[in-house]
Amino acid sequence: MVYYNISWQGSFSYERSIEMGGKRRDSKKRILRNGESQRQDGRYAFKYIDATGKPQFVYSWKLEKTDKTPQGKRDDISLRKKEKLILKDIDDAIVPCGGEMTVLELVRKYLLQKTGVRHNTEANYNFVVNIIKKEDFGKKRIDKVKLSDAKCWLIKLQKDGRGYSTIHSVRGVVRPAFQMAVDDDLISKNPFEFQLATVVVNDSVTREALTRKQERAFLEFLENDKQFCRYYEGIYILFKTGLRISELQIERS
Repeated sequence: MVYYNISWQGSFSYERSIEMGGKRRDSKKRILRNGESQRQDGRYAFKYIDATGKPQFVYSWKLEKTDKTPQGKRDDISLRKKEKLILKDIDDAIVPCGGEMTVLELVRKYLLQKTGVRHNTEANYNFVVNIIKKEDFGKKRIDKVKLSDAKCWLIKLQKDGRGYSTIHSVRGVVRPAFQMAVDDDLISKNPFEFQLATVVVNDSVTREALTRKQERAFLEFLENDKQFCRYYEGIYILFKTGLRISELQIERS
């Protein structure tokens, strides 16, 4: 016989199952496990209780991976594959739904811990945050970000005209932020663990350093020039130590 099980999911919906021999089955007469059900429209649902004690639901048009997605419906992994991933997260004590945190929120949380950084470094962090703010990717929930999503986003940034060095800076912030999420048990894997050069083209121009001969000629010019000789000492130090100009200013002040 066919019966309808009414469950509350924010609004009433009907779930269709077939009872045969005391066991619930789907429309193909396959036995449904605990928490599984089939809705009237044919879609499968799995209900479980998350680590916070709240009921959660996941859906799929396929019960098993060998099932075919109905024509006109979005393809997705099977319900039982989702169940397996959910149960693994529960066993690993992964916080459900990534703590409802977005990519932008995660990056901001990560940067809050970067105290005592230099002014230029802080400016670079703000630059990265402003890029993420403008991207739909920044609004994405962190547990929904897959490896392919991360790669596609960086490719999009390059197609939008962002240079390789800019994308390198963005990834330099986002990757450790996602690693923090892994360490905090918000997600199980870091989607940004890949080599950047395998995804985007390095179109940056290599800067040629001065040769020893050019360096000596430049220093001789400064030393002997009446107007620029006052810069000789500072530039000599920059050449011989590799200090940044900002670092040299601090040393001399």
